[in-house]
Amino acid sequence: MIPLIVSLIFILAQRIAELVIARRHEIVLKKLDAIEIDRTGYRFIVVMHAAFFASILAEYIIFRRSISGYWQILVAIFLSAQGLRYWAISSLGVYWNTKILIAPGHRIVRRGPYRFIRHPNYLAVATEIAAVPLVFSCYYTASLFTIINAAVLWRRIRIETQALRRSIT
Repeated sequence: MIPLIVSLIFILAQRIAELVIARRHEIVLKKLDAIEIDRTGYRFIVVMHAAFFASILAEYIIFRRSISGYWQILVAIFLSAQGLRYWAISSLGVYWNTKILIAPGHRIVRRGPYRFIRHPNYLAVATEIAAVPLVFSCYYTASLFTIINAAVLWRRIRIETQALRRSIT
């Protein structure tokens, strides 16, 4: 149980730090007259992520899960996803946010991992949502939230892409 608690605290601390960064970026972007798109979708994402952590903990306790025999590989996958996430965040600079914020004249970023893939941060999130529960043999959580996250990201990417297209043209 201790490895699970330590892992969840570590990941939650990362998320809190990311929210602080996102808030700082939001302040800068709002000064550039950025507008927020899809507040309702953002709220759902916040709830989904909170439920994800609660689900891991609940499944681990209720079904008496244990650490996977493949935990080293899964942790390596998780850490690789974190590397991709932070490369994406640093490549976007002030334009990275947990919300969809579009400033007038917003330009598409094509440096860092964006040279190779359109949505590296979302790939990192999807990888994390699959890998973290599997470290602790939480198969139900991994399956359910991978599906939910795919639907959420499909919707968010569509909305984000439309908003960016409108701001560029």
